[in-house]
Amino acid sequence: MTTQSLPATTDLGYVHLTVADLPRALAFYQERLGLQLHGRSGATAFLGAGGSDLLRLTEVPGSRPMPGHSGLYHFALLLPSRADLGAALGHLVRTQTRLTGGADHLVSEALYLSDPDGNGIELYRDRSRSEWQTVDGHLRMDTLPLDYTSLLEAAGSKAGNEQLPVGTVLGHMHLHVGDLDSAVAFYQDVIGLNLQMRYGPSAAFLSSGGYHHHLGVNTWAGVGAPPAPPDATGLRLWQLRVPDEEALEAVRERLEAAHAGMMSHEIGTFVRDPSQNGLLISVRQGEAAGRGDAASAASV
Repeated sequence: MTTQSLPATTDLGYVHLTVADLPRALAFYQERLGLQLHGRSGATAFLGAGGSDLLRLTEVPGSRPMPGHSGLYHFALLLPSRADLGAALGHLVRTQTRLTGGADHLVSEALYLSDPDGNGIELYRDRSRSEWQTVDGHLRMDTLPLDYTSLLEAAGSKAGNEQLPVGTVLGHMHLHVGDLDSAVAFYQDVIGLNLQMRYGPSAAFLSSGGYHHHLGVNTWAGVGAPPAPPDATGLRLWQLRVPDEEALEAVRERLEAAHAGMMSHEIGTFVRDPSQNGLLISVRQGEAAGRGDAASAASV
């Protein structure tokens, strides 16, 4: 198959997760993380930072974390500035929210934590692209210690902020897959993301427009990890947004040629990757677009 890259303006919209207890999840995401509740429809809630939805949560009573399966590793919220990330860190400290880690990745600085259902979360800020380094034509990324003190000091006048700022977006997704090569082939050759780098034999990072990564895939849950069962918490789908109908149709043609089993969705095309992770591809729309799809989104 001839690879056709997605437009450089391709970005991410929202991630949709299963949780066991919606009030508990909403308390965490509003009070600890600083997201705002945009609305509810039945067992599904819509959250963001005042603009378009970034996170959708659907309650499935009795669901629980099930390690060792494909699915969500983490979703990553990109904050507009280092000061905003410093303010977010300060709020997490004040609310005694446990971090699972932090890192300087050279292209970015990141904080890691998990919600009450075991769903992984990253909060991060990007360094300017002029600061990114390339070695032998490949973007240089690393995992170095994070300077927490400097980050807290960077908050400046934003220290004390309890909500994530307007301009926060879903920056990237990172998924567990059962087979790395088939995942890379699907997201590169069929979807149209560009491979940025491989991290040994177990992880790879892909993007559009030269970004460090819109998607990470790894086999850290085990090579051959099966899809998560229906009663697992975690990923339902994530949204990849293209700029126009022409770009969406090009993806549909590649999916059809690959016999990928795509399904029509109210706001785009739904497909599962080779590890059965759900992906919704749609044209970028207005801020509240697609909230009427809660019932259909909850069923996939």
